[in-house]
Amino acid sequence: MEVKTITVIGAATMGRGIACVAAQGGYRTVLEDVSASILEQALAWIQESLDEGVARRKLTGTQRDAAIGLIRTSRSVDESIREADMVIEATPEEMETKLEIFTLLDKFARPGAILASTTSSLSVSEIATITFRAEHCVGMHFFIPVPNTKLLEVVRALETSEETIFACTEVGRRMGKEVVVVTESPDLLRAASTPASTSTP
Repeated sequence: MEVKTITVIGAATMGRGIACVAAQGGYRTVLEDVSASILEQALAWIQESLDEGVARRKLTGTQRDAAIGLIRTSRSVDESIREADMVIEATPEEMETKLEIFTLLDKFARPGAILASTTSSLSVSEIATITFRAEHCVGMHFFIPVPNTKLLEVVRALETSEETIFACTEVGRRMGKEVVVVTESPDLLRAASTPASTSTP
């Protein structure tokens, strides 16, 4: 499973940081958000972050320009993911929102594409159940600010395949991360399978 193109869904703080390190890793990168102004702000932030990297001699000017050249933006989820080998969802920590997004990802992403969520508090296994490709669903927990933090947790859900874990680990290393593979917390799995309690008036 070779990853060449990565789409990031959501261009706020987390998403723009992931897009930045994805492009630095040499991946064709699509940054998607419904808001044109947020996309504009994200591109300006990425430019500033890469310029800072050059100023600190962590990047050359050539490397900065190459990374910028690999990034494009989109305001359409379905259009942005059609050619992606990996889609990384970076939206607010709301299960309903993530389930809606993963439904779209499952429908429009090409067969074999990896669907990753940046969630740090919700069950990736539960999110994966909304798809017909649970073996390709995984957690990728980045830390903010993404370009300046080394750790990346790759979270194995109940049905995540070894091939998916291997591909995500390789992507993380190319992004400059120290990758740790963890299994989803049993507490999250229990919470996902337990009906919400109701109180009597």
